[in-house]
Amino acid sequence: MTVLALDGTPKSSAQDAFLADAQRYRRELLAHCYRMTGSLHDAEDLVQETYLRAWKSFEGFQGKSSVRTWLYRIATNTCLTALDGRKRRPLPSGLGGPASDPNGEIFDRHEIAWLEPLPDAPHEDPSDPSVIAESRESVRLAFIAALQHLSPRQRAVLVLREVLQWKAAEVGEAIGASTAAVNSLLQRARAQLDEMQPSRDEHPAPPESPEAANLLAKYIAAFEAYDMDELVQLFTADAVWEMPPFDGWYQGPAAIIALSRKHCPAEKPGDMRFVATTANGQPAAALYMINRDTGAHEAFQLHVLDIRPGGVAHVVAFKEIGFFAKFGLPAVL
Repeated sequence: MTVLALDGTPKSSAQDAFLADAQRYRRELLAHCYRMTGSLHDAEDLVQETYLRAWKSFEGFQGKSSVRTWLYRIATNTCLTALDGRKRRPLPSGLGGPASDPNGEIFDRHEIAWLEPLPDAPHEDPSDPSVIAESRESVRLAFIAALQHLSPRQRAVLVLREVLQWKAAEVGEAIGASTAAVNSLLQRARAQLDEMQPSRDEHPAPPESPEAANLLAKYIAAFEAYDMDELVQLFTADAVWEMPPFDGWYQGPAAIIALSRKHCPAEKPGDMRFVATTANGQPAAALYMINRDTGAHEAFQLHVLDIRPGGVAHVVAFKEIGFFAKFGLPAVL
């Protein structure tokens, strides 16, 4: 016997058609799950789980909300289930320790689940509502790192209320909480974020701006030429450098350059090559390091930059080369 959906079509056909149409929300759901988890790998798995749950519960969708809203509810609860009992994903500067000595030893801490970068969506259409849902500010590394200090429910409430602009009652319905509880969670989340994120008068330069493009080009050129004197001029006075999975973080141009001189495998011009890209709505550069045995430049680090009017204010140099494929970058130049 053929099982029919509510509209009279065969259930499997209706399910498949429904989910095929729902695929247009995949990218923004990925960004949502990434905000919740701080992990690109986890977010990809959770989006898959979201669609699987949507397919299984297709008959329960009565059209009382939009497809997009329904998917976000499923995704949010899928994330909350996955985050139950998990530790937050930090950056090295979020571990609570002071700035490290650039001339000291560096320690690789693979046992820590570190925050991960997010590739930007290719060919974004500014008129697409998914771009609004995935505004650059809401996926910037500093914001995602700050979210990690909140409880999963606080994260969910803050993202749904302030990024997606849902009403408190809608958020409560989505996560099974009263409106009063939602407002309380939001108030505490805002207070914690205010403590962790110092206010800045200047705004970060978007990747396509002339300022960001020019500074990124100088940054790449200085590294490729192994010109540390030029490189030191590009950082702000209080610039921060960190490179997970190493657990140290370094502050100030002098410390950053000292770290590079002591621990970077490069020794001369030409040892490093870069490919400009974007990540988390920020300028980024993929570093390829020379393999002296083969002469080839191999994937080494992904640098995500925070560029301010005074220069490069923050660099997170991700050492996990598995990210290169996620960014559509080759393993070898």
